[in-house]
Amino acid sequence: MRIIWLGFVGAGIIVPYIAFLPWLVAHGPDVWQFWQDMFANRISSFFALDVIVSAIALITAAGYAQRQGGRGLWSVVGATLLVGVSAGLPLYLYFRLIDARQSTT
Repeated sequence: MRIIWLGFVGAGIIVPYIAFLPWLVAHGPDVWQFWQDMFANRISSFFALDVIVSAIALITAAGYAQRQGGRGLWSVVGATLLVGVSAGLPLYLYFRLIDARQSTT
């Protein structure tokens, strides 16, 4: 299972950047243009807000897990903020798996 979660982390990094890098090349690091494109219409707003709420929930869960003796909080936060939930969530689940295995041994 560890390999599967790490594979999802890799896919969660590569797949979103396949779409983002061409946009970045075309527009550069233009935050205002990024914001406008992200909320260009109702369906893109739906997806953007869904990901934002999911990221907040994931970071909250990782923080709670850290307080309960879990690990990887800053890795999960970094992956979520720099890439997205697609990388942060499988990384969080990877750390949860590692913590669960260590608590049973």
